[in-house]
Amino acid sequence: MAKMISVYLPVEDLEASMQFYLALGCSMIRRGNIDDISIMVWSETITFQLVTRSRFATLTPKTTADTKKFSEMVIMLTVDSRNEVDAVAETAASYGGKADNRTPTDTSGIYSRAFEDPDGHMFNVIWMDVGKAV
Repeated sequence: MAKMISVYLPVEDLEASMQFYLALGCSMIRRGNIDDISIMVWSETITFQLVTRSRFATLTPKTTADTKKFSEMVIMLTVDSRNEVDAVAETAASYGGKADNRTPTDTSGIYSRAFEDPDGHMFNVIWMDVGKAV
């Protein structure tokens, strides 16, 4: 079995967040009768568990970060081309996120742009020319 990663992300509006991640290219695993979690599939080994903030609070004894004010992590996503980097960042901005919350990187065979989802979770989307990247 391949090792997988599933990132739990607390969200304010589950339906809006689902639409955001679907627009980025994720697929959704049916939620059945569960109304406070949605599993969004980025790849065969990476999923995002969108969890209402109230449900997320049951998963940890710590205070849930307000990701519109504080960074809890930056998630890097790889794509197959420079054009796809641009498409993902621009789609993020079109569906309630923010694109280019830092200067894009375009050096040594690496091209990346940053974006935030509607809840402020931070991402870098990156394409790398492995033959040129240092």
